[in-house]
Amino acid sequence: MNTMTNPEYETPNGPYPSKDEFFKQLAQLADEMIRAYGADFTMGTLILAARFIAEGRSLQNDEEAATAPERY
Repeated sequence: MNTMTNPEYETPNGPYPSKDEFFKQLAQLADEMIRAYGADFTMGTLILAARFIAEGRSLQNDEEAATAPERY
């Protein structure tokens, strides 16, 4: 399977929001993080999340990861 996309999440009528909706949610979260902790913290956090994704590591603690859907 291509690790860049997962067809299960890309169905137009599936249970997941569109990619545009995810971008809106991410923008809202980033704006909140900037207001609360500043731009440096926010950028560092997003970069760290991207690194974890690239390495295939979980972004959640062990208990949350055990019940989360498989990402790849």
